[in-house]
Amino acid sequence: MTYISLFSLRESQKILALATPILIAELAQAAMGFVDTLMASRYSAEDLAAVALGSGIWLPIMIAFSSILMAITPMVANHAGNDQLNRTRLIYHQGVIIALLISAVAWLILRNMAPVLELMQVSDSLKSKTLAYLDALSWGVPGIMLYQAARSYSEGLGKTQPLMKIGVFALLCNIPLNYIFIYGKLGMPELGGVGCGWATTIVMWIMAFSAMLYLRHSKYFRRLNLIIWPRFKAAYFTTILKIGLPIGFTMLIEVSMFSVIALLIARLGETVIAAHQITLSFTGMVFMLPLSISIALTIRTGHFIGRKDYSSARRTAISGYAIVILTSITSCTLISLLSVQIATLYTADDNIIKLASSLLLIAAIFQIPDAIQVVSAGILRGYKDTAFPLLIVFTAYWLIGLPLGYVLGLTNIVTPASGPTGFWLGMIAGLSVGAILLLMRYQHLKRQC
Repeated sequence: MTYISLFSLRESQKILALATPILIAELAQAAMGFVDTLMASRYSAEDLAAVALGSGIWLPIMIAFSSILMAITPMVANHAGNDQLNRTRLIYHQGVIIALLISAVAWLILRNMAPVLELMQVSDSLKSKTLAYLDALSWGVPGIMLYQAARSYSEGLGKTQPLMKIGVFALLCNIPLNYIFIYGKLGMPELGGVGCGWATTIVMWIMAFSAMLYLRHSKYFRRLNLIIWPRFKAAYFTTILKIGLPIGFTMLIEVSMFSVIALLIARLGETVIAAHQITLSFTGMVFMLPLSISIALTIRTGHFIGRKDYSSARRTAISGYAIVILTSITSCTLISLLSVQIATLYTADDNIIKLASSLLLIAAIFQIPDAIQVVSAGILRGYKDTAFPLLIVFTAYWLIGLPLGYVLGLTNIVTPASGPTGFWLGMIAGLSVGAILLLMRYQHLKRQC
């Protein structure tokens, strides 16, 4: 069969039906970070700096650890596709155990960051507020990990809308809670930026309890009797770790590369840092769309692989690639045409706007390989293939993208040092290699089935 004959409009509609609630949930979660930043900035510059610095430490840890639990989705999808719903309960319970274990590790890390801040030569006042912010967040880690376990389980069964509603509800809770804890309302102490940490912790537990109530009382999940004391099952426990640890390391590699780039260009001045951050912030929001499609493809592919319906799995993949290529070309075009207007949304400084708009033009090209690689990774997760993609991502980001970006951006070896432009060109090269290699990996797995 040709690729055109494999494309299915009906399958595309099903992918988008799954992806849309996931997209809204992802945007709601991202919006909470934006709200924290905005409300802390109105309190004081130092509190904003503490939230920004703390978030730079907290988010990579949270993303890497919670990504381990994404392994639940393809495992549940496989069993659901094979009409083995009762076995999915055991998968969820092992996910809960793992969520609690990794929460303990993350809790310890977040509460012992003083040496890192000292190494960064942060002032005593800012260090104190940042550590207090991280301490507050540490108590919410078990909540967000339990929520992620429930979310991954629900998504594995194709139930994405309820978790979207929880994400939006959490955002609506975050705003008044921030106000109460930052400014000391309703009898609470005035905590400034540290209050964002406590508000976020409460919100994370709200998300966890909401998800567990949904799994316990919804008509679909009630019969599965999920919310009981989990029993340890070594086979499922180790399988989640086998699939999930590479996902976690993959996400850590991606997030850490952007953090390293930010540190490397810090010497180039405030204008460069601001322009790079604007570009990263906007493209990060646009990235939510292919990421949501990727998760939807994991679900659909996992279902079909569980049934051993490999032709339908191929149809899902081709339809997914068609959607993401169309959307990434659209986003590339819009970013190219509106680069100045996008930069103006963030700042009124002409120098920052000029540099940010030029970086956005490069980042527009970045959309296409980035979308292809994230969707390929999502399809491969449906096949429960995560270890080899980890090697590909490491190669693309750390052996190609970052070194090339450093050479182009900060040295005169190839061309005169181009600063952040060189790093974004390096990322495009690395992502393009990653996208090609992941496509080749999918072709290899497809031929084996």
